[in-house]
Amino acid sequence: MNAIEIKGLCKSYPDFTLSDINLTLPQGAIMGLVGENGAGKSTTLRLIMNAVSRDAGSVSVMGVDNQSASFGALKQDIGVVLDEAYFPEVLTPSDVGRVMAGTYRNWDRERYESCLGHFSLPEKKAFKDFSRGMKMKLAIAVAMSHSPRLLILDEATSGLDPMMRDEILDIFNDFTRDETHSILLSSHIVSDLEKICDYIAFIHRGKLILCEEKDRLLEEYGVVHIGRGSYQTLPPESVIGTRETPYGVEALVRREGVSSVFGAERTTLEDIILFMAKGERLQ
Repeated sequence: MNAIEIKGLCKSYPDFTLSDINLTLPQGAIMGLVGENGAGKSTTLRLIMNAVSRDAGSVSVMGVDNQSASFGALKQDIGVVLDEAYFPEVLTPSDVGRVMAGTYRNWDRERYESCLGHFSLPEKKAFKDFSRGMKMKLAIAVAMSHSPRLLILDEATSGLDPMMRDEILDIFNDFTRDETHSILLSSHIVSDLEKICDYIAFIHRGKLILCEEKDRLLEEYGVVHIGRGSYQTLPPESVIGTRETPYGVEALVRREGVSSVFGAERTTLEDIILFMAKGERLQ
């Protein structure tokens, strides 16, 4: 059973359209959802949770249609962190724990208190006095403390310092050591996704550009450094994007389509995304 299956998903607003999104998150895997601000990442996550209604397509979460009556009960097994943490401003983390204990049937008080301690969150401080990073850590603590099988995380590491981001990524990695656990994580911090994700989905201007295994992406694409005058010798069908440098041209290419004489170098996920997003080619 797949954790998430999306087919032909569409949603239109007056100034934005998310069109024909197709992706599958296998159970036990971590998928990174990447794209620029306004690309459609948050809209996709809200559509998965049926927080907004879709115009077309289908969404299945752990084998359940997200518009069916049984999806409400399934939400008990989903931990969600949105790009902003939403708790009443007067509540403290201790208060939040008591509220959640009455909300989730599998609430784990010890796990929650352990998370608060690990994240150095003051149990008696009001939410309104939290920094953005503290708010995100509290939301993650809640999401991790009711025995979820699926985590849906929207910019969950945003606003955190590099050391805390690394610690949280380790927590996410540990979470998926259980093969029944899965994560869909959106982030603009591509290096975070490269560290932990098994799959990468790239959304650009409301369209899904790619959805592939991360390791396969890194094997499939390479960067060629070549002189401006020699650029035309590259097979055009293998060139994904280019950028000019003071020393010539850098081109993202499909490795299998270019001769080894061009010396295509391994590249990073961030470079692949940037080249594809810009889509520029020299003439």
